[in-house]
Amino acid sequence: MRYAVVIEKAKRNYSAYVPDVPGCIATGKTVEQTLSNLREALEFHFEGMREDGEKIPDPETLVDYVDVGLQVGREAPRSIKHARA
Repeated sequence: MRYAVVIEKAKRNYSAYVPDVPGCIATGKTVEQTLSNLREALEFHFEGMREDGEKIPDPETLVDYVDVGLQVGREAPRSIKHARA
């Protein structure tokens, strides 16, 4: 199965999780190491789920990107400033 993965940069490493598999996370010094560790964590997590008679979750999360044009020095619109407060 192929799952969407979220990779986050921390100060000294990376962390990753799969939105469709709550509670299963991994970290690593590089993105590659983090993904490798996540694969191992998922295999271990799924093995435990099978042993407990739980259903392995189907991949359902969709991933995409949006481009946002920002101009340096431009203030955020008032509605956005208000929403952040």
